[in-house]
Amino acid sequence: MKDTYEKNLSKVNREEMESKQDLRTYVPTTDIYEKEDAILVRCDVPGVTQEQIDIHLDHQELEITATQKMEHPEGYELLIGEYDTGVFRRKFSIPQLIDRDNIRARLHNGVLDIELPKAEQAKPRRIEITTGG
Repeated sequence: MKDTYEKNLSKVNREEMESKQDLRTYVPTTDIYEKEDAILVRCDVPGVTQEQIDIHLDHQELEITATQKMEHPEGYELLIGEYDTGVFRRKFSIPQLIDRDNIRARLHNGVLDIELPKAEQAKPRRIEITTGG
């Protein structure tokens, strides 16, 4: 029985095992700014590339997921490993109506900026008062 177990284990690709392990989940440090016509969500996601980020806006919930991957320098063997990878995950309720067609996201130096332009009906406006009866 033990030999069968060891043979089955030796057939498993180590990378497949590692990729299926549960990754540590981090809550990215985030600032949210607002101006008259937009909301800006700024998150720290160090060590993540553009391809590793997933942004969804469903109704009024914004969800950000960014997965770090451990990359070893080519030709080197890891002697001490303290760098921990994981998944950045954060959800926000966005109360205003958002112009979904014009949402923009930009990644620069480990910082993700998501600009959520407000829809026309959500922008503040001045109401004119008329006189008369």
